[in-house]
Amino acid sequence: MNLFLSILGSIALALGVLGIFLPLLPTTPFLLLSAALWVKASPSLYRWLIGHPVLGEYIRNFREHRAIPLRVKIVSVSLVWLTIGYCIFAVVDSWWWAQLLMFALAVGISWHILSFNTLKK
Repeated sequence: MNLFLSILGSIALALGVLGIFLPLLPTTPFLLLSAALWVKASPSLYRWLIGHPVLGEYIRNFREHRAIPLRVKIVSVSLVWLTIGYCIFAVVDSWWWAQLLMFALAVGISWHILSFNTLKK
């Protein structure tokens, strides 16, 4: 079972790292999932993740403050709107229902990101 949880944690970590670069893929939830899976299955991997200079900060900030830094909020919401806006106007420009769904998706993602407190450093 520990091997299975460790593998799932590794997959979650990979998705979290991809989320740093892909605007529609969330980073923090996957990193939190990875930490939760590794805390029991592999304490050494958990310590590595929490101690990581970049990835550990995401987990510590969220776990301790349940907050997102202002810069991360601005970048995330901007990239969501740029990406989905491009898709609305350049990719599915002839399907109004798909445009409406994508707009609703952008609103939902933005609301979710902005609903967390802003971390003040």
